[in-house]
Amino acid sequence: MAGVKRVHAVVLGAAVVGGIAVFYVTSGGAAIVPTGPIPQAEVDAAASFPGYVEGADAAPVEVIEFADFQCPACKQAWVLTVQDVKQRLVPTGQVKYTFRDFPLSGHPFARQAHHAAACAAEQDLFWQMHDQLFLNQEEWSFFRGAPENKFLEYATAVGANVPAYETCMAEGRYRARIQASVELGVTNGVTGTPSFVIGGRLYQSMAYDQLKAIVDSIAASQAGE
Repeated sequence: MAGVKRVHAVVLGAAVVGGIAVFYVTSGGAAIVPTGPIPQAEVDAAASFPGYVEGADAAPVEVIEFADFQCPACKQAWVLTVQDVKQRLVPTGQVKYTFRDFPLSGHPFARQAHHAAACAAEQDLFWQMHDQLFLNQEEWSFFRGAPENKFLEYATAVGANVPAYETCMAEGRYRARIQASVELGVTNGVTGTPSFVIGGRLYQSMAYDQLKAIVDSIAASQAGE
């Protein structure tokens, strides 16, 4: 878990300093997302992105998850909580589920992993890449080579057009959007992952039954209004 001050320092650094992105390629050939400051104007322009959504806008309750692909607790939540939400509450119209990027500064490969998912999303493959990143988390988190090569493997495995994916990664096309999601999380009080915003309230990682009880309570309250 990362404290607000640590995360917020990343946000301020991106906001204050401008810079020119430099593109790199690994010795293995997979594109690396550019690093360095992100102009705040670009972050602000990307803030309208609604996140990755499953479910109908008309659902009575929205469950927003702020997660980090390199976070072990997020993988556990994916296994024990989120899959049940998506399989049991979304199809029945009880919940609209939204995934939000919140890569922690203490996880060195997290931002690149989130960018890999965003590039897969260009090809309507976000959820497939999302699952690959969590399923193989231990593999790429501790990979002694270049993790971007693993991300390319996963993108290939889910059927992505490789040249298009690689161009997206090399351009760092979604760096500002990911940063905007981090800033949104900080605004909502997120200090670590996974965090859930349900009915305007912030919750830490929880079991499915706990989340379902919160959803039922909010839905019942709305029905009684």
